[in-house]
Amino acid sequence: MTERILSTHVGSLIRPPALLQFIAARQKREPYDQKAYERCLAESVTQIVRRQAEAGVDIPSDGEFGKSISWSQYALERLAGFERRPAKPGANPFSRGADRQRFAEFYAELDAADGPPATAGATGVLAVCSGPIEYTGQVELQRDIANFKAALAAAGVKQGFLPVAAPASVIPDRKNEFYKSDEECLRAIAKAMRTEYKAIVDAGLLLQLDDARFAVTYDRMVPPASFQDYRRWVELHVEVLNEALAGIPEERVRYHVCWGSWPGPHTTDVPLKDVVDLVLKVKAGAYLIEGANPRHEHEWRVWEKVKLPRGKTLVPGVISHATNIVEHPELVAERLVRIGKLIGRENLMAGTDCGFAQGPFHRRVHPSIMWAKLEALAAGARLASRELS
Repeated sequence: MTERILSTHVGSLIRPPALLQFIAARQKREPYDQKAYERCLAESVTQIVRRQAEAGVDIPSDGEFGKSISWSQYALERLAGFERRPAKPGANPFSRGADRQRFAEFYAELDAADGPPATAGATGVLAVCSGPIEYTGQVELQRDIANFKAALAAAGVKQGFLPVAAPASVIPDRKNEFYKSDEECLRAIAKAMRTEYKAIVDAGLLLQLDDARFAVTYDRMVPPASFQDYRRWVELHVEVLNEALAGIPEERVRYHVCWGSWPGPHTTDVPLKDVVDLVLKVKAGAYLIEGANPRHEHEWRVWEKVKLPRGKTLVPGVISHATNIVEHPELVAERLVRIGKLIGRENLMAGTDCGFAQGPFHRRVHPSIMWAKLEALAAGARLASRELS
């Protein structure tokens, strides 16, 4: 048991301008100085870890700086078997969903100003599985691990986490032209991604599995499909994820679920109470669940009836990534205390709803606001620790 409530976040942080220049060239497949990029990346990771420590974050990440696309599409650069094809006009998969249908005029304005949500550099590209899927990203993965461990040591931080995509969220909206079924394709992805999962844990780091598709799929599936159809979809993906985690110590795994990071109404999100049992089936030691935004903040009451499994940690989002308003530390403490009284302080950690940048060029707030929010997170955790002591 820790003497206080620790603070962490979901992983993705806003990239510095110098690094973005290299990432832009990589996305456009333009020539760039590889050695200069590697130096810039290592320096950027060192700086971002030190800044997190200064803000009071106990368990930091590398900011996902080594990924040149988005939090989920990055797997395109680490898996063999996929090819990128131009998407047909009007075939944007992000235009689907009940929320988008109800608020079509709002989303038209949002897309015009911000670009389609969550594409983060993959706009206009269709990922097609056209051959056997294998993991080929060992060099980049080991680079990210080495950069992060060096940054942790330089900052004097004992533990950190690397966020990666869960199988359900790896290259979402992909098209399968090779395997006999989508399920077979999914299982091949999970088997390949296990290489990444295991390498991170073997390196002594915490593994975080990001899985926005767990909850977001409900908005896109129901209707016309039924809620039970959706439940079966989630159950399959949880089963496949657990198979990919076989043999990996649960206490080294964090599982993150949110309802999509986009700043929209979210009126058709699936309620946490209807899927929390499936979340808790994932073989992880910590569960990071969105809870700071107005659509889901009330769901802390789910823990009045649902018992957190013994030895597990709940990391509720008590800071929103989607608003420029900086939460007051006393509000952060209030959100933590009411949950801590239900599950026990020893089972609680303070977190954020989602990443502050879903991709290198897709940030939600200004960097100065991001740091202010993380400082408020740490301050609120200290206040809550005293109240629950």
